[in-house]
Amino acid sequence: MRRVVLKLSGEALASSSSVETIDATTVDYLATEIAASCELGGLELAVVVGGGNIWRGATGAMAGMNRANSDLMGMLGTVINALALQDAIESHGRPTRVMSAIDMNQVAEPYIRRRAVRHLEKGRVVIFAAGMGNPYFTTDTPAAQRAAEIEAEIVLKGTHGGVDGVYSADPKLFPDATKFDVLSFDEVLAKDLRVMDLTAITFCKDNSLPLRVFDLMAPGNLRRALAGEAVGTLVK
Repeated sequence: MRRVVLKLSGEALASSSSVETIDATTVDYLATEIAASCELGGLELAVVVGGGNIWRGATGAMAGMNRANSDLMGMLGTVINALALQDAIESHGRPTRVMSAIDMNQVAEPYIRRRAVRHLEKGRVVIFAAGMGNPYFTTDTPAAQRAAEIEAEIVLKGTHGGVDGVYSADPKLFPDATKFDVLSFDEVLAKDLRVMDLTAITFCKDNSLPLRVFDLMAPGNLRRALAGEAVGTLVK
């Protein structure tokens, strides 16, 4: 693969064994996997990171907050996560740029599509933060949109809870659930499989943008996915 967008949830930066919102050991592990994967010749990697480990807009809205304000808080959480991930990746020798959909010039570059593409062409990892800068969207949707904008070949959705793909039901609750190796977008929509949010799935379908869901926390899995191996579930 040449150009790829990797989607990480904010919870992937935390750890179930730690009370920290951002677990340094977990972030360093992810950075190690990303930096090692970038050694694949000709790879251009962009990352979209969520903010659920810090704040979820929907949670605040359910508690009575204004949804737009609550979502803005979540966007700021993604910037915090992006800066943590940038620092960790660069500690492994890989130049990295954070680009934010919300202007905050002291900490991140503004998102400009052509500049993002140029960073990728120069071999830098680009981390897209602050979603799309608009409320009422999860970070799944900007992952799909940014992928289309920079003409990525695929979106990789990295899971962190030990689930290694898309199943017919939650395999933690239903041990007999069936894992799918390949799915169409129509099947995902018809079966109401929670691969990503429906807006992102529809966007990928409309723009013929394939999606691979895989266990990011398994050592070497990211490199295998980037090498085109059949890890997890491919949706196309």
